[in-house]
Amino acid sequence: MKVLFIAAEGAPFVKTGGLGDVIGSLPKELNDDNVDARVVLPLYSSIDREKYNIKFIKYIYITLGWRNLYCGIFETELKGVKYYFIDNEQYFKRGNVYGEMDDGERFAFFSKAALEILPHIDFKPDIINSNDWHTSMSIVYVDLFKKLGFEFFKDIKTVLSIHNIEFQGKFNPYILGNLFGLDNDYLPIMTFDGDINLLKAGIQLADKVNTVSKTYAEEILQPYFSFGLDPVLNNEKWKLRGIVNGIDYEKFNPQKDDVIYKNYTYETIDKKVKNKLALQKELALEVNEEIPLVGMVTRLTDQKGIDLIIDVAEEIVNMGTQLVILGTGDPRLESSLRCLENTRHDRIRSLIMFSNELSSKIYSSSDLYLMPSKSEPCGLSQLIAMRYGTIPVVNRVGGLRDTVVPYNPLSGEGTGFTFESYNAYDMLNAVRRALEVFNTDQEAWKKIMHNAMNYDSSWVKSSKEYIEMYKEIL
Repeated sequence: MKVLFIAAEGAPFVKTGGLGDVIGSLPKELNDDNVDARVVLPLYSSIDREKYNIKFIKYIYITLGWRNLYCGIFETELKGVKYYFIDNEQYFKRGNVYGEMDDGERFAFFSKAALEILPHIDFKPDIINSNDWHTSMSIVYVDLFKKLGFEFFKDIKTVLSIHNIEFQGKFNPYILGNLFGLDNDYLPIMTFDGDINLLKAGIQLADKVNTVSKTYAEEILQPYFSFGLDPVLNNEKWKLRGIVNGIDYEKFNPQKDDVIYKNYTYETIDKKVKNKLALQKELALEVNEEIPLVGMVTRLTDQKGIDLIIDVAEEIVNMGTQLVILGTGDPRLESSLRCLENTRHDRIRSLIMFSNELSSKIYSSSDLYLMPSKSEPCGLSQLIAMRYGTIPVVNRVGGLRDTVVPYNPLSGEGTGFTFESYNAYDMLNAVRRALEVFNTDQEAWKKIMHNAMNYDSSWVKSSKEYIEMYKEIL
Protein backbone atom coordinates (compact mmCIF):
# COMPACT_ATOMS: atom_id res chain seq x y z
CA MET A 1 0.00 0.00 0.00
CA LYS A 2 1.25 3.47 -0.94
CA VAL A 3 0.11 6.59 0.96
CA LEU A 4 0.95 10.23 0.30
CA PHE A 5 0.49 12.75 3.10
CA ILE A 6 -0.02 16.34 1.94
CA ALA A 7 0.35 18.82 4.78
CA ALA A 8 1.18 22.46 5.44
CA GLU A 9 3.68 21.55 8.18
CA GLY A 10 5.65 18.59 9.46
CA ALA A 11 8.24 18.15 12.20
CA PRO A 12 11.18 18.49 12.36
CA PHE A 13 11.27 20.70 9.25
CA VAL A 14 8.52 23.12 10.26
CA LYS A 15 6.03 22.94 13.13
CA THR A 16 3.51 25.32 14.67
CA GLY A 17 1.28 22.80 16.47
CA GLY A 18 -0.05 19.25 16.72
CA LEU A 19 -0.40 18.78 12.95
CA GLY A 20 3.38 19.14 12.61
CA ASP A 21 3.95 16.46 15.26
CA VAL A 22 1.55 14.03 13.56
CA ILE A 23 3.15 14.45 10.13
CA GLY A 24 6.56 14.06 11.75
CA SER A 25 5.76 10.70 13.35
CA LEU A 26 2.77 8.86 11.77
CA PRO A 27 4.38 8.18 8.34
CA LYS A 28 7.41 6.58 10.02
CA GLU A 29 5.15 4.26 12.03
CA LEU A 30 3.21 3.35 8.88
CA ASN A 31 6.48 2.54 7.12
CA ASP A 32 7.36 0.23 9.99
CA ASP A 33 4.05 -1.55 9.22
CA ASN A 34 5.11 -2.10 5.57
CA VAL A 35 3.21 0.87 4.14
CA ASP A 36 5.12 3.07 1.69
CA ALA A 37 4.17 6.40 3.30
CA ARG A 38 5.64 9.63 1.92
CA VAL A 39 5.07 13.31 2.66
CA VAL A 40 4.80 16.51 0.61
CA LEU A 41 5.45 19.86 2.35
CA PRO A 42 5.94 23.46 1.21
CA LEU A 43 9.60 24.49 1.11
CA TYR A 44 9.36 27.44 3.49
CA SER A 45 12.38 29.73 3.65
CA SER A 46 12.71 28.85 7.36
CA ILE A 47 13.54 25.19 6.54
CA ASP A 48 17.26 24.46 6.78
CA ARG A 49 18.06 22.71 3.47
CA GLU A 50 21.65 21.95 4.40
CA LYS A 51 20.83 20.52 7.83
CA TYR A 52 18.27 18.09 6.40
CA ASN A 53 20.17 17.37 3.18
CA ILE A 54 17.28 18.60 1.00
CA LYS A 55 18.24 18.19 -2.65
CA PHE A 56 16.81 19.70 -5.84
CA ILE A 57 15.28 17.19 -8.29
CA LYS A 58 13.75 19.27 -11.10
CA TYR A 59 11.24 22.02 -11.78
CA ILE A 60 7.88 22.08 -13.56
CA TYR A 61 5.16 24.69 -14.08
CA ILE A 62 1.70 24.61 -12.46
CA THR A 63 -1.40 26.26 -13.90
CA LEU A 64 -3.57 27.96 -11.28
CA GLY A 65 -6.49 29.85 -12.82
CA TRP A 66 -4.85 32.21 -15.33
CA ARG A 67 -1.40 31.85 -13.69
CA ASN A 68 1.51 29.73 -14.91
CA LEU A 69 3.68 29.20 -11.83
CA TYR A 70 7.17 27.85 -11.18
CA CYS A 71 7.27 24.71 -9.02
CA GLY A 72 10.63 23.43 -7.80
CA ILE A 73 10.71 19.83 -6.56
CA PHE A 74 13.09 18.93 -3.73
CA GLU A 75 13.46 15.77 -1.68
CA THR A 76 15.17 14.21 1.33
CA GLU A 77 14.88 11.11 3.45
CA LEU A 78 14.61 11.10 7.25
CA LYS A 79 14.18 8.04 9.47
CA GLY A 80 13.26 5.97 6.43
CA VAL A 81 10.53 8.37 5.22
CA LYS A 82 10.78 10.20 1.89
CA TYR A 83 9.84 13.88 2.06
CA TYR A 84 9.18 16.02 -1.00
CA PHE A 85 9.13 19.81 -0.92
CA ILE A 86 7.35 22.28 -3.20
CA ASP A 87 9.46 25.37 -3.89
CA ASN A 88 8.03 28.72 -4.96
CA GLU A 89 9.53 31.76 -3.26
CA GLN A 90 6.57 33.97 -4.15
CA TYR A 91 4.41 31.85 -1.84
CA PHE A 92 6.77 30.31 0.71
CA LYS A 93 9.53 32.85 1.31
CA ARG A 94 7.55 34.34 4.16
CA GLY A 95 8.03 34.99 7.85
CA ASN A 96 4.96 32.95 8.77
CA VAL A 97 3.57 29.54 7.91
CA TYR A 98 -0.02 30.79 8.21
CA GLY A 99 -1.81 34.10 8.51
CA GLU A 100 -0.79 35.70 5.19
CA MET A 101 -3.27 37.72 3.12
CA ASP A 102 -2.97 35.31 0.18
CA ASP A 103 -3.20 32.02 2.13
CA GLY A 104 -5.99 30.81 -0.16
CA GLU A 105 -3.79 31.24 -3.22
CA ARG A 106 -0.66 29.89 -1.53
CA PHE A 107 -2.25 26.66 -0.38
CA ALA A 108 -4.31 26.15 -3.55
CA PHE A 109 -1.02 26.25 -5.47
CA PHE A 110 0.59 23.86 -3.01
CA SER A 111 -2.36 21.43 -3.09
CA LYS A 112 -2.35 21.29 -6.90
CA ALA A 113 1.44 21.12 -7.15
CA ALA A 114 1.58 18.23 -4.65
CA LEU A 115 -0.51 16.19 -7.11
CA GLU A 116 1.16 17.30 -10.34
CA ILE A 117 4.66 16.40 -9.15
CA LEU A 118 3.68 12.73 -8.71
CA PRO A 119 4.47 11.51 -12.25
CA HIS A 120 7.79 13.39 -12.03
CA ILE A 121 8.87 11.63 -8.80
CA ASP A 122 7.67 8.24 -10.05
CA PHE A 123 5.27 7.68 -7.17
CA LYS A 124 1.63 6.73 -7.62
CA PRO A 125 -0.12 6.48 -4.24
CA ASP A 126 -3.16 4.34 -3.56
CA ILE A 127 -4.30 6.88 -0.94
CA ILE A 128 -3.82 10.63 -0.68
CA ASN A 129 -4.22 11.80 2.93
CA SER A 130 -4.77 15.56 3.08
CA ASN A 131 -4.69 17.47 6.35
CA ASP A 132 -6.93 20.38 7.39
CA TRP A 133 -8.21 23.12 5.10
CA HIS A 134 -4.78 24.07 3.76
CA THR A 135 -4.61 20.90 1.66
CA SER A 136 -8.33 20.16 1.19
CA MET A 137 -7.99 21.51 -2.35
CA SER A 138 -5.86 18.48 -3.26
CA ILE A 139 -8.99 16.36 -2.78
CA VAL A 140 -10.97 18.73 -5.01
CA TYR A 141 -8.26 18.56 -7.69
CA VAL A 142 -8.17 14.73 -7.55
CA ASP A 143 -11.91 14.83 -8.23
CA LEU A 144 -11.37 17.30 -11.11
CA PHE A 145 -8.56 15.24 -12.65
CA LYS A 146 -10.77 12.13 -12.59
CA LYS A 147 -13.58 14.03 -14.33
CA LEU A 148 -11.10 15.24 -16.96
CA GLY A 149 -10.10 11.62 -17.58
CA PHE A 150 -6.53 11.76 -16.28
CA GLU A 151 -5.56 8.08 -16.20
CA PHE A 152 -2.89 8.57 -13.51
CA PHE A 153 -5.48 9.62 -10.90
CA LYS A 154 -8.27 7.21 -11.87
CA ASP A 155 -7.83 4.74 -8.98
CA ILE A 156 -6.46 7.09 -6.28
CA LYS A 157 -8.60 7.37 -3.14
CA THR A 158 -8.65 10.31 -0.74
CA VAL A 159 -8.75 10.89 3.03
CA LEU A 160 -9.18 14.22 4.81
CA SER A 161 -7.77 14.38 8.35
CA ILE A 162 -9.28 17.18 10.46
CA HIS A 163 -6.91 18.30 13.20
CA ASN A 164 -8.95 21.37 14.19
CA ILE A 165 -12.33 22.17 12.66
CA GLU A 166 -12.22 25.77 13.86
CA PHE A 167 -10.03 26.68 10.88
CA GLN A 168 -11.92 26.07 7.63
CA GLY A 169 -10.37 28.15 4.84
CA LYS A 170 -13.15 30.65 4.11
CA PHE A 171 -12.87 32.96 1.09
CA ASN A 172 -14.92 35.14 -1.24
CA PRO A 173 -17.00 32.97 -3.64
CA TYR A 174 -16.05 35.14 -6.62
CA ILE A 175 -12.51 33.70 -6.64
CA LEU A 176 -13.65 30.21 -7.70
CA GLY A 177 -12.48 30.48 -11.31
CA ASN A 178 -9.88 33.22 -10.98
CA LEU A 179 -7.94 31.54 -8.17
CA PHE A 180 -8.80 27.86 -8.25
CA GLY A 181 -9.41 27.42 -11.97
CA LEU A 182 -12.74 25.67 -11.35
CA ASP A 183 -15.98 26.17 -13.26
CA ASN A 184 -19.36 26.84 -11.65
CA ASP A 185 -20.17 23.12 -11.44
CA TYR A 186 -18.05 23.12 -8.26
CA LEU A 187 -19.84 26.09 -6.69
CA PRO A 188 -22.35 24.03 -4.60
CA ILE A 189 -19.55 21.86 -3.19
CA MET A 190 -17.12 24.71 -2.59
CA THR A 191 -19.52 27.15 -0.93
CA PHE A 192 -21.17 27.19 2.48
CA ASP A 193 -23.03 29.95 4.28
CA GLY A 194 -22.12 32.49 1.58
CA ASP A 195 -18.38 31.75 1.51
CA ILE A 196 -16.00 29.45 -0.28
CA ASN A 197 -15.23 26.88 2.42
CA LEU A 198 -12.30 24.62 1.55
CA LEU A 199 -12.68 22.29 4.53
CA LYS A 200 -16.34 21.71 3.65
CA ALA A 201 -15.40 20.85 0.05
CA GLY A 202 -12.81 18.35 1.27
CA ILE A 203 -15.32 16.74 3.64
CA GLN A 204 -17.85 16.25 0.83
CA LEU A 205 -15.44 14.92 -1.79
CA ALA A 206 -13.11 12.73 0.34
CA ASP A 207 -13.64 8.97 0.46
CA LYS A 208 -13.08 9.06 4.23
CA VAL A 209 -12.85 11.83 6.82
CA ASN A 210 -11.04 11.23 10.09
CA THR A 211 -10.48 13.32 13.18
CA VAL A 212 -7.72 12.90 15.73
CA SER A 213 -9.78 11.34 18.53
CA LYS A 214 -12.94 9.26 18.80
CA THR A 215 -14.78 11.71 21.07
CA TYR A 216 -13.97 14.68 18.80
CA ALA A 217 -15.45 12.76 15.85
CA GLU A 218 -18.72 12.62 17.81
CA GLU A 219 -18.48 16.18 19.17
CA ILE A 220 -18.16 17.87 15.77
CA LEU A 221 -21.60 16.54 14.83
CA GLN A 222 -22.93 19.04 17.39
CA PRO A 223 -23.23 22.82 16.80
CA TYR A 224 -21.20 23.71 19.92
CA PHE A 225 -18.03 22.06 18.58
CA SER A 226 -18.47 22.19 14.79
CA PHE A 227 -18.05 25.94 14.08
CA GLY A 228 -21.06 25.71 11.78
CA LEU A 229 -20.22 22.56 9.82
CA ASP A 230 -22.41 20.11 11.76
CA PRO A 231 -25.10 19.94 9.00
CA VAL A 232 -22.43 18.95 6.45
CA LEU A 233 -20.79 16.46 8.80
CA ASN A 234 -24.08 14.84 9.73
CA ASN A 235 -24.80 14.33 6.03
CA GLU A 236 -21.37 12.73 5.61
CA LYS A 237 -21.41 10.91 8.95
CA TRP A 238 -21.05 7.51 7.26
CA LYS A 239 -17.48 8.37 6.21
CA LEU A 240 -16.38 9.91 9.54
CA ARG A 241 -13.93 8.15 11.84
CA GLY A 242 -11.92 9.08 14.94
CA ILE A 243 -8.36 7.85 15.50
CA VAL A 244 -6.46 9.08 18.56
CA ASN A 245 -3.05 10.64 17.92
CA GLY A 246 0.11 9.17 19.34
CA ILE A 247 3.42 10.78 20.27
CA ASP A 248 6.99 10.10 19.20
CA TYR A 249 8.41 7.81 21.89
CA GLU A 250 11.99 8.47 20.76
CA LYS A 251 11.61 12.23 21.09
CA PHE A 252 9.57 12.31 24.30
CA ASN A 253 11.56 9.98 26.52
CA PRO A 254 12.54 10.95 30.08
CA GLN A 255 15.23 8.27 30.03
CA LYS A 256 17.08 9.83 27.06
CA ASP A 257 15.91 13.45 26.88
CA ASP A 258 19.19 15.40 26.90
CA VAL A 259 17.46 18.71 27.70
CA ILE A 260 16.02 17.85 31.12
CA TYR A 261 18.09 18.19 34.28
CA LYS A 262 17.94 14.54 35.40
CA ASN A 263 16.95 11.49 33.37
CA TYR A 264 14.69 8.87 34.93
CA THR A 265 12.57 5.85 34.04
CA TYR A 266 9.45 4.06 35.22
CA GLU A 267 11.68 2.13 37.65
CA THR A 268 13.65 5.19 38.84
CA ILE A 269 10.76 7.65 39.05
CA ASP A 270 12.03 8.94 42.43
CA LYS A 271 14.72 10.83 40.47
CA LYS A 272 12.03 12.97 38.80
CA VAL A 273 11.92 15.34 41.79
CA LYS A 274 15.48 16.50 41.01
CA ASN A 275 14.04 18.12 37.87
CA LYS A 276 11.55 20.08 39.95
CA LEU A 277 14.22 21.34 42.31
CA ALA A 278 16.40 22.41 39.38
CA LEU A 279 13.55 24.23 37.59
CA GLN A 280 12.52 25.99 40.80
CA LYS A 281 16.08 27.23 41.12
CA GLU A 282 16.31 28.28 37.45
CA LEU A 283 13.06 30.26 37.69
CA ALA A 284 13.94 31.78 41.10
CA LEU A 285 11.04 30.08 42.85
CA GLU A 286 11.31 28.66 46.36
CA VAL A 287 13.30 25.43 46.09
CA ASN A 288 11.28 22.87 48.01
CA GLU A 289 10.32 19.38 46.85
CA GLU A 290 7.18 19.42 49.02
CA ILE A 291 5.68 22.36 47.12
CA PRO A 292 3.48 21.01 44.29
CA LEU A 293 4.53 22.45 40.93
CA VAL A 294 1.71 22.99 38.42
CA GLY A 295 2.89 23.36 34.83
CA MET A 296 1.36 24.27 31.48
CA VAL A 297 2.82 24.53 27.95
CA THR A 298 0.33 25.92 25.46
CA ARG A 299 -0.72 28.30 22.75
CA LEU A 300 -2.35 31.23 24.50
CA THR A 301 -5.81 31.13 22.93
CA ASP A 302 -9.35 31.08 24.30
CA GLN A 303 -9.68 27.45 23.19
CA LYS A 304 -7.02 26.38 25.69
CA GLY A 305 -8.92 27.60 28.76
CA ILE A 306 -6.43 30.30 29.78
CA ASP A 307 -9.30 32.49 31.01
CA LEU A 308 -10.24 29.80 33.56
CA ILE A 309 -6.70 29.81 34.94
CA ILE A 310 -6.60 33.61 35.10
CA ASP A 311 -9.91 33.61 37.02
CA VAL A 312 -8.68 31.30 39.81
CA ALA A 313 -4.87 31.50 39.67
CA GLU A 314 -4.82 33.19 43.07
CA GLU A 315 -6.82 30.31 44.57
CA ILE A 316 -4.54 27.73 42.92
CA VAL A 317 -1.36 29.17 44.44
CA ASN A 318 -3.11 29.81 47.78
CA MET A 319 -3.49 26.02 48.01
CA GLY A 320 0.30 25.92 48.39
CA THR A 321 1.32 25.41 44.76
CA GLN A 322 3.69 27.07 42.33
CA LEU A 323 2.33 27.80 38.82
CA VAL A 324 4.49 27.91 35.68
CA ILE A 325 2.92 28.69 32.27
CA LEU A 326 4.89 28.73 29.00
CA GLY A 327 3.45 29.97 25.71
CA THR A 328 2.64 32.78 23.30
CA GLY A 329 -0.50 33.85 21.49
CA ASP A 330 -3.32 36.30 22.12
CA PRO A 331 -1.76 39.60 23.33
CA ARG A 332 -4.67 40.07 25.77
CA LEU A 333 -3.94 36.74 27.44
CA GLU A 334 -0.19 37.38 27.40
CA SER A 335 -0.79 40.66 29.22
CA SER A 336 -3.08 39.02 31.80
CA LEU A 337 -0.49 36.33 32.55
CA ARG A 338 2.24 38.94 32.97
CA CYS A 339 0.00 40.75 35.47
CA LEU A 340 -0.51 37.48 37.35
CA GLU A 341 3.24 37.02 37.69
CA ASN A 342 3.72 40.59 38.83
CA THR A 343 0.98 40.15 41.44
CA ARG A 344 2.25 36.81 42.78
CA HIS A 345 5.91 36.77 41.85
CA ASP A 346 6.57 34.51 44.82
CA ARG A 347 4.52 31.69 43.28
CA ILE A 348 3.76 32.32 39.56
CA ARG A 349 5.98 32.40 36.46
CA SER A 350 4.49 33.45 33.11
CA LEU A 351 7.04 32.60 30.43
CA ILE A 352 5.75 34.41 27.33
CA MET A 353 7.95 32.72 24.75
CA PHE A 354 8.35 29.62 22.59
CA SER A 355 11.05 27.24 23.82
CA ASN A 356 11.34 23.50 23.17
CA GLU A 357 13.99 23.30 25.89
CA LEU A 358 11.80 24.92 28.55
CA SER A 359 8.85 22.78 27.41
CA SER A 360 10.75 19.59 28.17
CA LYS A 361 11.88 20.97 31.51
CA ILE A 362 8.30 21.83 32.50
CA TYR A 363 6.97 18.41 31.43
CA SER A 364 9.66 16.62 33.43
CA SER A 365 9.61 18.92 36.48
CA SER A 366 5.92 19.49 37.16
CA ASP A 367 3.82 17.42 39.53
CA LEU A 368 0.54 18.47 37.88
CA TYR A 369 -0.10 19.46 34.27
CA LEU A 370 -3.04 21.79 33.72
CA MET A 371 -5.10 21.45 30.48
CA PRO A 372 -8.58 22.96 30.91
CA SER A 373 -9.36 23.27 27.18
CA LYS A 374 -12.77 24.45 25.98
CA SER A 375 -12.37 22.00 23.10
CA GLU A 376 -9.48 19.68 22.22
CA PRO A 377 -9.43 17.62 19.00
CA CYS A 378 -6.83 15.31 20.52
CA GLY A 379 -4.19 17.15 22.47
CA LEU A 380 -0.58 16.00 22.65
CA SER A 381 0.46 17.88 25.79
CA GLN A 382 -1.41 15.56 28.15
CA LEU A 383 0.20 12.54 26.43
CA ILE A 384 3.68 14.05 26.76
CA ALA A 385 3.03 14.97 30.40
CA MET A 386 1.96 11.40 31.23
CA ARG A 387 5.02 10.04 29.42
CA TYR A 388 7.11 12.10 31.87
CA GLY A 389 5.08 10.98 34.91
CA THR A 390 3.39 14.36 35.29
CA ILE A 391 -0.28 14.06 36.23
CA PRO A 392 -2.75 15.89 33.96
CA VAL A 393 -5.76 17.84 35.21
CA VAL A 394 -8.11 18.15 32.22
CA ASN A 395 -11.56 19.09 31.03
CA ARG A 396 -13.18 15.91 29.68
CA VAL A 397 -13.63 16.99 26.06
CA GLY A 398 -12.34 15.56 22.78
CA GLY A 399 -9.09 13.65 22.98
CA LEU A 400 -8.69 14.54 26.66
CA ARG A 401 -11.68 12.32 27.44
CA ASP A 402 -10.20 9.52 25.32
CA THR A 403 -6.70 9.59 26.81
CA VAL A 404 -6.87 10.67 30.47
CA VAL A 405 -8.40 8.04 32.77
CA PRO A 406 -9.94 9.68 35.89
CA TYR A 407 -8.27 8.62 39.14
CA ASN A 408 -10.31 6.19 41.23
CA PRO A 409 -9.19 6.32 44.89
CA LEU A 410 -10.85 2.97 45.64
CA SER A 411 -9.05 0.92 42.99
CA GLY A 412 -5.96 3.09 42.48
CA GLU A 413 -6.64 3.11 38.74
CA GLY A 414 -6.40 6.25 36.64
CA THR A 415 -3.83 8.52 35.00
CA GLY A 416 -5.15 11.98 35.93
CA PHE A 417 -7.86 14.19 37.40
CA THR A 418 -10.79 15.45 35.37
CA PHE A 419 -13.72 17.84 35.46
CA GLU A 420 -16.88 17.78 33.37
CA SER A 421 -17.83 21.37 32.54
CA TYR A 422 -16.00 24.42 31.28
CA ASN A 423 -16.00 26.25 34.59
CA ALA A 424 -13.12 27.74 36.60
CA TYR A 425 -14.35 26.37 39.92
CA ASP A 426 -14.90 22.87 38.53
CA MET A 427 -11.28 23.03 37.36
CA LEU A 428 -10.22 24.32 40.77
CA ASN A 429 -12.01 21.41 42.44
CA ALA A 430 -10.10 18.94 40.24
CA VAL A 431 -6.80 20.61 41.22
CA ARG A 432 -7.87 20.42 44.89
CA ARG A 433 -8.61 16.67 44.59
CA ALA A 434 -5.21 16.08 43.00
CA LEU A 435 -3.40 18.06 45.70
CA GLU A 436 -5.18 16.16 48.42
CA VAL A 437 -3.61 12.93 47.15
CA PHE A 438 -0.21 14.58 46.56
CA ASN A 439 -0.11 16.07 50.07
CA THR A 440 -1.51 13.15 52.06
CA ASP A 441 -0.67 9.88 50.28
CA GLN A 442 2.64 9.75 48.41
CA GLU A 443 2.28 6.02 47.75
CA ALA A 444 -1.03 6.60 45.98
CA TRP A 445 0.53 9.51 44.10
CA LYS A 446 3.42 7.36 42.95
CA LYS A 447 0.91 4.76 41.75
CA ILE A 448 -0.82 7.40 39.60
CA MET A 449 2.58 8.44 38.20
CA HIS A 450 3.33 4.83 37.31
CA ASN A 451 -0.11 4.49 35.71
CA ALA A 452 0.52 7.60 33.63
CA MET A 453 3.99 6.51 32.48
CA ASN A 454 2.63 3.07 31.65
CA TYR A 455 -0.18 4.47 29.45
CA ASP A 456 0.41 3.50 25.81
CA SER A 457 0.39 6.72 23.78
CA SER A 458 2.73 5.45 21.05
CA TRP A 459 1.73 5.47 17.38
CA VAL A 460 1.74 1.66 17.19
CA LYS A 461 -1.97 1.12 17.82
CA SER A 462 -3.13 4.26 16.01
CA SER A 463 -1.14 3.51 12.86
CA LYS A 464 -2.87 0.14 12.63
CA GLU A 465 -6.22 1.96 12.76
CA TYR A 466 -5.08 4.22 9.90
CA ILE A 467 -4.13 1.14 7.87
CA GLU A 468 -7.52 -0.41 8.64
CA MET A 469 -9.23 2.78 7.42
CA TYR A 470 -7.16 2.83 4.22
CA LYS A 471 -8.00 -0.83 3.54
CA GLU A 472 -11.72 -0.09 3.94
CA ILE A 473 -11.47 2.53 1.17
CA LEU A 474 -9.44 0.35 -1.16
